[in-house]
Amino acid sequence: MIIVGISAYYHDAAACLVIDGEIIAAAQEERFTRRKHDADFPGNAINYCLSEAGIDAAAVDYFCFYDKPFLKFERILETYLAFAPAGLATFRRSAPTWVTEKLFQKHAIAKALRALLGKHVDWESRLLFSEHHLSHAASAFFPSPFENAAILTMDGVGEWTTTSLAVGAGNDLTVQREIRFPHSLGLLYSAVTYHTGFEVNGGEYKVMGLAPYGSPTYADTIRSHLIDVQEDGSFHLNMDYFDYCSGSTMTNPAFDQIFGGPPRRAEGALTQRDMDLAASIQVVIEDIVLKLAREAARSTGERNLCLAGGVALNCVANGKLLREGPFERLWIQPAAGDAGGAIGAALGAYHLHRHQPRVIRSGRDGMNGALLGPHYSQAEIVGRLDALGCIYTIHPEAEMIDIAARALADGDVIGWHQGRMEFGPRALGARSILADPRSPSMQRKLNLKVKNRESFRPFAPSVLREHVSEWFDLDTDSPYMLLVAEVAPERRCPLSAGDDRLRGLAQLDVQRSTIPAVTHIDHSARIQTVDQETNPLYHALIEAFLKLTGCPILVNTSFNMRDEPIVSTPDDAFRCFMQTDIDLLIVGNAMARKSAQTAQTISSAHAEHAR
Repeated sequence: MIIVGISAYYHDAAACLVIDGEIIAAAQEERFTRRKHDADFPGNAINYCLSEAGIDAAAVDYFCFYDKPFLKFERILETYLAFAPAGLATFRRSAPTWVTEKLFQKHAIAKALRALLGKHVDWESRLLFSEHHLSHAASAFFPSPFENAAILTMDGVGEWTTTSLAVGAGNDLTVQREIRFPHSLGLLYSAVTYHTGFEVNGGEYKVMGLAPYGSPTYADTIRSHLIDVQEDGSFHLNMDYFDYCSGSTMTNPAFDQIFGGPPRRAEGALTQRDMDLAASIQVVIEDIVLKLAREAARSTGERNLCLAGGVALNCVANGKLLREGPFERLWIQPAAGDAGGAIGAALGAYHLHRHQPRVIRSGRDGMNGALLGPHYSQAEIVGRLDALGCIYTIHPEAEMIDIAARALADGDVIGWHQGRMEFGPRALGARSILADPRSPSMQRKLNLKVKNRESFRPFAPSVLREHVSEWFDLDTDSPYMLLVAEVAPERRCPLSAGDDRLRGLAQLDVQRSTIPAVTHIDHSARIQTVDQETNPLYHALIEAFLKLTGCPILVNTSFNMRDEPIVSTPDDAFRCFMQTDIDLLIVGNAMARKSAQTAQTISSAHAEHAR
């Protein structure tokens, strides 16, 4: 049975191919179009998935969309009516798009499939629709390594649901409780994201990274004015402070008043207020997630927990849940946001719609390390690099690993493009920028000269699974960079209590550990564990670095520049390499040094990027 899952039209469009319950391929549309968070119909991603498996489109049994447009329109219509006349202008602006495009999405998707795959098949008869949070729940449970589990999904909003609790057993999944719009943890966090000057549905992770620079001085204000939380984790937002139901912004003047002023302008200077707001919302969200998890454990009796939805990408909250929560084991869908809905839609169609059995791999999940995207043969790599005028050398694998490890130990920054591309928002050692975590200057260098992003942003460590507990307060798998833990006490540097730099962004100048490039100012790190079975080449590189330096860790950040998607093709990798201060590019067995490139190649790369 062949099923293609689709998410599209809101943000992070994606496609996933499932054959007999196994995830074969998955990719986000943005990686092909180079438009970050591309929401358009994922034609490129669908074509990739089918070609990866060598399948003719006519052989697909079902295409399953990740939510139900009619229910979403019902919510939007009822919301505008409830807040009338305040929301009339906004509704008038959005109604034409709904009536002409989104409301009749079954016809729109069938039309897109005909244009993409041909008119010889009645595609409409093969279309299924899943509810949004059911797709999230299916993406969390069915690929997990658990026979039974409680499932929490938390995001902004789907059709009506913003938070749900479900129970999974074998090939079945039952939703038990829901919290509905407008009461939403995701939208509450997005409101603070908006107020601190970052982009909604794109900047929430920046707020999480900013939080350790502040103090939670506004946490009580949030609890007393914005959200009423019960002991079981259920919550209710006070809509007097929000504008997202009827207006075009997240917050309103009442919100501004209780937090001492209007939202920060994008790219404006960060103030202590912004940092304290970030710290405050982070603490509040963590507390609510813990309450929800405790109630989930109490009401279901389950010992395993699966998570999905955009809030599940808050790896600080996940780390706290692992340490302080009631569950013995935790598994988080690596593409927890809307892109992962394509996986849930496909697996939900297979197990819930067609009642097909589920195969659970002993001790391993069904995501293949999230390495589900396109890959390139050495011949393809050479052909593409030649066409770009790249000057490179070819090395056998063992020699390539040795050269790369030595370059990293010498302080070089490497663009690393190997094997199948990752699915989801994290680079996991296939499309990564790598560096030495021991360097005190590396965090600043990567932020300012390579990534061209805010200086406060932390970087993640990739650590050999067999050594993780020697360096961090963690002794479990974290293959998808979704858990935060503290650096081990013996690896930390002593701090002077009277140091004036222990406040605000000045904290960046204080070395916190022997691996400062991956240690956040609160001694935390967003950890990726690397095992030999899932990614043998990446594991071998870190192992070679360990032999040279005694350190089993590399800095790992996504291979892209600010406001661009992670690179997909060798061409993307070369252009990013040429636009940044990356020293060495390694694509397959081809190695290119920046210093070896000709002036003509550099000029051509700049011109191509400008286009």
